[in-house]
Amino acid sequence: MIYQQKNKMVREEFLKIAKLAPNPSYVMDEVALIENMKVLQTVENHSGVNILCALKGFAMWSMFPIMRNYISGATASSLNEAKLCFEEFGKKAHCCFVVYLEEEFEEVLKISSHITFNSLSQYQKFKKYIPLNPTIKFAIRLNPQFSQVGVEKYNPCMPGSRFGVTPDLFPEVLPEGITGIHIHALCESSAEELANLVDFMDEKFGHLFHQCEWMNLGGGHHITKDGYDTELLEQTLANFKQNYNLKELMIEPGEAMGWRTGVLLSRIEDVVYSGNQKIYMLNVSFSAHMPDCLEMPYQPAVVGEDEQNHEVVLGGNTCMSGDFLDGFKLPNNLKEGDNVIFEDMMHYTFVKTTTFNGVPQPGLASVTLEGKLKIIKEFSYEDFKNRLS
Repeated sequence: MIYQQKNKMVREEFLKIAKLAPNPSYVMDEVALIENMKVLQTVENHSGVNILCALKGFAMWSMFPIMRNYISGATASSLNEAKLCFEEFGKKAHCCFVVYLEEEFEEVLKISSHITFNSLSQYQKFKKYIPLNPTIKFAIRLNPQFSQVGVEKYNPCMPGSRFGVTPDLFPEVLPEGITGIHIHALCESSAEELANLVDFMDEKFGHLFHQCEWMNLGGGHHITKDGYDTELLEQTLANFKQNYNLKELMIEPGEAMGWRTGVLLSRIEDVVYSGNQKIYMLNVSFSAHMPDCLEMPYQPAVVGEDEQNHEVVLGGNTCMSGDFLDGFKLPNNLKEGDNVIFEDMMHYTFVKTTTFNGVPQPGLASVTLEGKLKIIKEFSYEDFKNRLS
């Protein structure tokens, strides 16, 4: 009880400081980020696995100086992400692009430690570079055609997936120069679901794994979520690494890095009515600033929600008709100028933002370990203009 009260006090102090940021802003809680990092570091230490930050899910590079004290590196899905890893995380990237481009590949080689090919044709296209780069480790992505991911559009192994080589096409012997296999079959998954995946793969693909020096079991590990069984994760990973005598075993969670580490501060700018429906119009957009809320769909929590309240609609500030969400249990007497604070907005949010309609991008800020507000970035007209021509 004392621990819960302390956490509540810390949380309230964070929100008090976060409200001082320019509105709108994404505001990082550095204390919460470090708590996540400690969990991930413990998994590394207990399992012998290398944990990598998947930049597609969390790319707030101003936090990299904190993160590199706890985890081993980062994974990249594009040249820009690989450069960000090399320049700001300070380590060469683990690259798993859907496609590599001929005109970029030599630059990719310079800043990569591991490179995974998504297809056998990509391997054939670029295999001439393998003997010229003996310090880089190369892999091919295997699609095990097994997954327990519930939402099909986020299932890397759904029928017809374009990710990885399916078992019927994967060679019985690893191609020349290939020393690893990359598998990504999870999304917001539990340790039990990873264990189920491993049991399936042991039976089907053990002969391939025994040929590997290293493997990457991809992302989708919801390690920092409440109730996640980290002991089972550690045991599963340690046993997998030992069973196949792997020199390196990696996982690359993205969401787990930024899970519950920050908020999106917004404000009510207008109150409109449609029939009997009251709609609070915000200075942020679900479409442009919280796209997973419409794509997933994902209903974010809002500070101050209470089951005793009526359901209200929050409207975004773009002209897209579907830029709104309903079902928020907020007071019915909110007014223009009141804050609306969205919870858990530091992963798969600002990495996916757009400037549709030219709406201003929320700023980036953090509440430091010392309890100070730090303004990291404010976006301007020039940022919008320079994306166009």
